[in-house]
Amino acid sequence: MKALVKKYREPGIWMEEMPMPQVGLNDVLIKVKKAAICGTDLHMYKWDQWSQTHVNPPFIQGHEFVGTVVEVGPGVRNIKVGERVTAEGHIICGHCRNCRRGYGHVCENTLSVGITRDGAFAEYVSIPESNIVKLKDAIPDDFAAIMDPFGNATHTALAFPLLGEDVLITGAGLIGTMAAGICRFAGAKNIVVTDLNPLRLDIARKMGATLTVDGSKGETVQGAMAQLGIRGFDVGLEMSGAPSAFNDMIQHMYRGGNIAQLGILPSDTMVNWSDVIFNALTIKGITGRRMWETWYQMEQMLLGGLDLSPVITHRFHFDDFQKGFDVMVSGQCGKVLLEW
Repeated sequence: MKALVKKYREPGIWMEEMPMPQVGLNDVLIKVKKAAICGTDLHMYKWDQWSQTHVNPPFIQGHEFVGTVVEVGPGVRNIKVGERVTAEGHIICGHCRNCRRGYGHVCENTLSVGITRDGAFAEYVSIPESNIVKLKDAIPDDFAAIMDPFGNATHTALAFPLLGEDVLITGAGLIGTMAAGICRFAGAKNIVVTDLNPLRLDIARKMGATLTVDGSKGETVQGAMAQLGIRGFDVGLEMSGAPSAFNDMIQHMYRGGNIAQLGILPSDTMVNWSDVIFNALTIKGITGRRMWETWYQMEQMLLGGLDLSPVITHRFHFDDFQKGFDVMVSGQCGKVLLEW
């Protein structure tokens, strides 16, 4: 089969002929229809510092996808050939303390599809039945292919109550813009999104942002607060991983406010902890998706009419994968889909 392989410990990704995946006990073989390029895929494509210390080529990349079941292994009980599915990309052990108390998203022994084992940038991918998510007919393929990052956005946005709250989102990447839509769907009062990329801020507005703040034009969070007539934000969703944005958020939270932290900040990020302590702020780290409550919430929002269309800006055939990665590197895009 054809597959996109992180073949060497250097920048790039390569289309290769690879063996068909093995279908072992409790495994499900899926013919991939569409897959999406993730920010993590871009990190590995660039071969940045994170990639150099966290991944070990060669392996097939890709963990955001939708496809059809074509074979099931021995022991599979609930998945049938012909069903349309996606999958949770974190494969957990089921036995550590966190797994046994329902915190599988922080399993001690997690394997990651397309990172620590072969992934879905291929014609076929094999996934354990326990990770398979069957899809309702009402959920389009395009949305199904990005449910993995939609789950990150959902987990972050719903970390704290949103109804009637003023929300600040720092970072208008894919997850930040989807989070704006989730906050709007969940009844937030005002949603302010900050970034330096006008195209992505436009997507945030389409997804339901009340106001956007373009730092490249000198716009400020303080100015947005004055325009809305508010004294601070009740909920902060930090998606940028930029120290300046994180500290800007801390400075503009209402006393007693809550921050959900998904963006990966540099290890040398400086924080004025007095502002956190004396303003009684709560900061909660977010990773992955809660298994399986986040998936239930995602499904119900999509069935309830949440529209993710604005975040998908480019579609390419898998043979044109380089165009997809080029536009991702440029930053002038939302979500990029690769289609077989």
